[in-house]
Order: sequence, then structure tokens, then C-alpha cells
Amino acid sequence: MADTTKQVQQWTTRGDGLDNLSRSSAPMPTPGKNEVLVEIKAVSLNYRDTEVAMGLYNHHKSISKEEKPLVPCSDMCGVIVAVGPPQDDDDSSSPKWQKGDRVISTFIQSHLSGQITAADMAQGLGKPLEGVLQTYRVFPAQGLVKCPDYLTDEEASCLPIAALTAWMSLFPNGDAPDGEGGKKKKTVLLQGTGGVSIAALQIAKAAGYKVIITSSSDDKLKRAKELGADYGVNYRTEKEWQDKVMELTDNQGADIILEVGGAETLYKSLDCVAFGGTIACIGYVSGKEDAETQTRMNMNLLVLRRNVTLKGILVGPRDVFEGQMLPFYEKNGIRPVVDRVFGFEEGKDAFQWMFGSGKLFGKVVVRVS
Repeated sequence: MADTTKQVQQWTTRGDGLDNLSRSSAPMPTPGKNEVLVEIKAVSLNYRDTEVAMGLYNHHKSISKEEKPLVPCSDMCGVIVAVGPPQDDDDSSSPKWQKGDRVISTFIQSHLSGQITAADMAQGLGKPLEGVLQTYRVFPAQGLVKCPDYLTDEEASCLPIAALTAWMSLFPNGDAPDGEGGKKKKTVLLQGTGGVSIAALQIAKAAGYKVIITSSSDDKLKRAKELGADYGVNYRTEKEWQDKVMELTDNQGADIILEVGGAETLYKSLDCVAFGGTIACIGYVSGKEDAETQTRMNMNLLVLRRNVTLKGILVGPRDVFEGQMLPFYEKNGIRPVVDRVFGFEEGKDAFQWMFGSGKLFGKVVVRVS
């Protein structure tokens, strides 16, 4: 059922380019059992969203190419304006939301706990499921978490993918941060100053870790140091930046590396990771295919050489988001870094800024209402 007296305003894509994002309207939906209707206040963009809009998000075989218009984006903060029919009294799997509750979306709506599965990949917001770059959306009750009171709508919208990915990368074994960096003060290497890297910088410093961050901009490195980064490395002037990382760590290497670049950076990360360290593979902004321009040591040997854990991170489950990360954020007063806020009518401009400006530091947000 839908409320035909009101319309939902939305941005849609057919996966045919950023220039072809378009505005449209749809009937107002009505929440069913175990569902709620959310008025969306703010949406943050991720690199994934630009890939969806350009038709490039195609490396998951379980997710088909989009042929009909799709509302993009997955990360939002909003307010519940309607609650569906009462849930069963014995149903403890879904939260009991009330009208007026401030909430944050979860990226993979069915990923509640533990290891993500192939079936969960079909439950991702912004592809294949309808996304959140619209004024209202119905969510399953279990697909939301409570928004911390101290965060603005724009700040809270930055958490679902970027912050949770950073969290899962920094604490892959569930070793809860104690503010002292654990038994050994770990060193973290972050690549670039996008949403995940800046979130990881904030979390790592609150956990007592040492942080090295790379960028092509000295101005961005200066800003990162103002947020607590211990060292900054300009990878344009330090082309063999892996050697600089080894120098900064007394030739020990980084205990945790957030590998954002992919094709052009992974092999350098393998050269500066500590023995027994972890490389969290979270992105591929430098490409999805290796350039065959040189003879490289086999990946198997490179991983074995330093007893490396090479781990892909597909965000994280709802229980970690709600039960571990958000309490840590609240305890430490962490506020996500919002690079720039666009109005809803500027949705296309927000995507262009995210993809092509080269000025990104933190997160890009669209204020919806």
C-alpha cells in the first residue's frame, strides 16, 4: 500500500554515468509488519556509489547489472515517522522502534552478526536494493541502529560504511581497543584521506595507536596531523613510500595497513607490513587489474615472507556496529569529518565532487531534509 497524497523525491541512476543521474518522484510507501517509514535527513556518499552510477560495480557475480532506474547510496541518518503493524510479542530479533526515533541505516540489511555470506550480498542498499538518496524510505526494523544523540544528522550519516569498515580493519580479531594501544603500541598505515582512512585515523588515535598516513597533498597531510596523525608521507614526492614507512617504524613495518589503492599500492604495502601484520583490503581506487609492466614476486611468497594476514573487509555486521563501534564513538566523543555538504537538489554535483574534485578529505554529504 502507498499514501497517494504524498510523493517521495528521489535521485535515480541507470548505471550510465554521473551526468545522467536524474530527479524523479514516487508514491509514498506504507510500512508493513516489522517495518518502519523513515524521513531521510542526510546521506553520505561512498566510492561504491560513484561506481554504481557509472555502471562499474560489477565484480560481485551475485549482483546483476541494473537495467531499471535505481535509487543509489546506502548511508543515511533519518527519523522514523511511521511504524508498521505490531510485531509478534515473541519476536526478539527485530528492534521495537517508535515514531520520532533517530536512526542510521546498515549497509547490508541482512548482515546481523558474524561472517557475511553470499546471500547477504543481495541485501545491500544502493544496489541491488533501492538506496537512500530520497526523502522517505521503508526499512525493515532490523536494518537500522539508534543514532547517538551527540551527532548531527550529517555526521551520523557518515558511519555505516566508512566508519564500520575502518573499525573492522583495525580490530579484525575482535580485540577490543583499550585506549593504550594494547600490549604493544600498534602502528597503523592509512592510504589517502577519504572517508574510511579519516575514520580509521580518528578510531586508531582514540585506541592509542600510532598512525602513518599518505597523501599526494601536503595540505591534506597537515590536516591529518591536526587530527592526530603521527607521520605524513607525500606519495608524489616519496614515490617509494614503502621505504619511508619502514624508516619511520625502525624497519619494523606497520602492524595494520588499510589497503585502499589496490593495483598500484598492494605490492608496496606488502613491502612495509610488519611480520605477523594485517593488510585489510578495502578498496581499489588505483585500479582493479595489475599492470603487467614488471616481474613481481608471487603473491603467495610475498604473504608468506612476513607471515602476513591479507584480509578482505566487506564492512561489518549490525551487532558490531551497534554494540562495539557506536559505544566507542560515544565514549570518545568522535565526530566524523564532513568534507562538504550539498543540498538535495545538488545531488549530481555531490557525486561529481566525490569522484573528480581531488580535494576530498573525509566524507561528502547530501542534506536531504
